Amino acid sequence: MENKILLVDDEKDVRDVLHLSLSDMGYDVFEAENGDEALRIFKKTNPSIVLTDIKMPGIDGIELLRKIKHHNPEAEVVMITGHGAMDLALMSLKYDAADFITKPINVDALEVSLEKVREKIIMKQKLKEYTENLERLVREKTEMQSHLSSLGLMIGSISHGIKGLLTGLDGGIYLLNLGFKKDNKDQIKEGWDIVKRRVTEIRKMVMDILFYAKERDLKLERIDILSFVEEVAQELEPKMKSQEIEFVKDFDSDLEDFKVDATYVHSALINIMENALDACTKDGTKKSHKIVFGVRKHKDKIIFEISDNGIGMDSETQEKLFTPFFSTKESKGTGLGLFISNAIIEQHGGEIIVKSTPGQGTLFRIGIPKKIPDAANVSDNKAVSGHA
Repeated sequence: MENKILLVDDEKDVRDVLHLSLSDMGYDVFEAENGDEALRIFKKTNPSIVLTDIKMPGIDGIELLRKIKHHNPEAEVVMITGHGAMDLALMSLKYDAADFITKPINVDALEVSLEKVREKIIMKQKLKEYTENLERLVREKTEMQSHLSSLGLMIGSISHGIKGLLTGLDGGIYLLNLGFKKDNKDQIKEGWDIVKRRVTEIRKMVMDILFYAKERDLKLERIDILSFVEEVAQELEPKMKSQEIEFVKDFDSDLEDFKVDATYVHSALINIMENALDACTKDGTKKSHKIVFGVRKHKDKIIFEISDNGIGMDSETQEKLFTPFFSTKESKGTGLGLFISNAIIEQHGGEIIVKSTPGQGTLFRIGIPKKIPDAANVSDNKAVSGHA
């Protein structure tokens, strides 16, 4: 990462002292004595960080901040303020200043502030690289497809979803920075929880896209069904509890081991259960909600059932439920989750049956044969485990 920094202050003595300190920190320092000169130097050198006084003749620090952000929104600006200009410092945060420090400047405090700004820049760069790679993956997949209309829907859905996730991630990072600045543990925890949640959602989106892009062979392993469904349940129990949704596990005790691609089936069941969770959280007509997760054996199949008493679905929605890019979650979904779940179950030689009534709830019944058909794409894994 480059270490260019633009120092803007109308007092030469201040610039001389800060220039020395910033150079000792390893920065390549450019100087400007006013806002007009700062803009010329900024456009010529394109530094990643600008350190500027707020009160200056001509273009003041606030106006300089706005012009810099207009020219390059990725640049980070740290404001220098006197004790009598705190209102301006707070205003600068509204215009997306990265931080502010007060005069007289403590070199240690300045170094800590700049280090936080550098961490923010690095995180943004990684997110940008991630987004570019993700968009490249979608673009390459688009070029290979013939059904152009579906691809248009995919690009629109995914790009909108990515923007929403990155906006949420930026919000979490902002709370983290604010919490560190104020030494507020509650804000730090809230920000970190948001970051973790968004990263989890990004990971799920990537896995959905990868599955859609290229179906892989099943990697079968013999699993203990009870251990497997307990693990699936444990993943979503905290979400159910946080939404005050009753979660009932109805597992037969005499279930046998059977061979499946545990990673794939786990993902399919999670997608369906999250759909049930969403149906309950959207339903404002009932005082309480319940989701039941059951598993039993029936003849030559293992039957998984996920039922909820949420908003339910009309017949038109049910017909489109497993269509790629169809989503009832608006900007929160890509429309790939249930499509992928259905594809996973079908690849195992199974099927999903859906029964739903608007206003009453929905039942997903997933049947997977104990013996996977020979026609399935399989790479056998002889390991014995609960769930990998």
